[in-house]
Amino acid sequence: MKGKIDLEKFLQSRKEVLATWPTGAEVSLEDGINYHKALPPEKNFAVKLKKVKEEGITAIQPRAGVALLNEHIALLKYLEKEGEADFLPTTIDSYTRQNRYQEAQRGIEESLAEGRSMLNGFPAVNYGVYPCRKIIEEVNVPVQVRHGTPDARLLAEITLAGGFSSFEGGGITYNIPYAKEVPLRKSIEDWQYVDRLIGYYAEHGVLINRESFGPLTGTLVPPSVTIAINILELLLAVEQGVKSFTLGLGQCGNLNQDVAALHGMVELAEEYLKRFGFQDVDLTTVFHQWMGGFPQDEARAFAVIAWGAVAAALAKANKVIVKTPHEALGVPTKEANAQGLKTTRQIVNMLKDQRFMVNEEYLLEKEMVKKEARAIVERTLELGEGDLVAGIERAFAAGVIDVPFAPSRFNLGKILPARDDTGAVRILEFGNLPFDSEIREFHRERLKRRGEKEGREPSFQMVIDDIYAIGKGMLVGKPRTK
Repeated sequence: MKGKIDLEKFLQSRKEVLATWPTGAEVSLEDGINYHKALPPEKNFAVKLKKVKEEGITAIQPRAGVALLNEHIALLKYLEKEGEADFLPTTIDSYTRQNRYQEAQRGIEESLAEGRSMLNGFPAVNYGVYPCRKIIEEVNVPVQVRHGTPDARLLAEITLAGGFSSFEGGGITYNIPYAKEVPLRKSIEDWQYVDRLIGYYAEHGVLINRESFGPLTGTLVPPSVTIAINILELLLAVEQGVKSFTLGLGQCGNLNQDVAALHGMVELAEEYLKRFGFQDVDLTTVFHQWMGGFPQDEARAFAVIAWGAVAAALAKANKVIVKTPHEALGVPTKEANAQGLKTTRQIVNMLKDQRFMVNEEYLLEKEMVKKEARAIVERTLELGEGDLVAGIERAFAAGVIDVPFAPSRFNLGKILPARDDTGAVRILEFGNLPFDSEIREFHRERLKRRGEKEGREPSFQMVIDDIYAIGKGMLVGKPRTK
């Protein structure tokens, strides 16, 4: 751990970042800080999340973003009113995520000409600070920036100055699952800039929430891999002064495993914060409903949404990211988006006063996921020899951290996950994960048990079957019987 980026060096870097697109000239740290301070507390993401945590409820949040400002505002207002969303997103378009602002500008112009969105999100950099503030002023709940950007420095500058009070992603989670050629050191250092910016806001009395992207590649990611990466991004963020951080986890589908993983993640994160002396961080959680393939049939899709809501509510996640019944069909209508929210709201309201019944399988899952995640984090710290960025870079190169199905060439890609006979995600091929014989035997035994029930050896075919299972109406991809 090397500490905060030197303030003078950071301020010098800002000049270069803000000069990369004309709207950067609108950004003033002093003005941005004053703008946030003038907003009512109920519009601050970190403040509201802390309240949600204290009240023990699970808040709901959709995904949403379109190209035209007025249409984007209308969409968010609809999701707030009709969908009853507690928090709102602004999903950023793909051109902006790749820092291709000229092409994003053409997308805005084409959208204006066509009278509908020709981009898959909101190009916030092109609009600049003041249109962003219009979004904040038109809604009554906090708004988060959701994107997928390896280099999010200018996006952060503009949206934070524009009044957004939560920024999702990280140098690992918005690189490895999203990009092929971006070196890890580059994305991590660019995200250290983002975290230093948020730390600067905190130093001047404005809390900005940071959130790690839990689902990673979305399908069958072993929870321990997700947890280890969350903890590493947490440590990178708090080192730069971040005071509000949300740990993210994607739904796997087995209730014991999902609840145990979320609880184990918080326990382990608190352990590492204490170990490194960060005792003033408000830690919260977000649970993502199923991020893999969905059934095309809407009734079946609602069942998948409801199951994710059940897991989030029983785990007492502080927030759940909601899917829509149109997941298998493309970009959802605002009505479908609101339907997913209302389905989730009904579930979390019904379960808010109920508690998950602790059982032996839950306790075993939590013990194992913590042991696995700790092994990954500890080996990463060892490889870094006091330099966390170097440790992460070396850990990925060595396969100590390995994300299945990731496009990045800086990810080794040697591990393979598959479900056991209960639907819990296990590891079929370990690659170079730093697991001891007890952990490896646990996974092998669970997969062997499934193989015996299905009359086949655990293999890559199981992986394929599991990837498509939920879309076909099952959790475990069992072979067809005649």
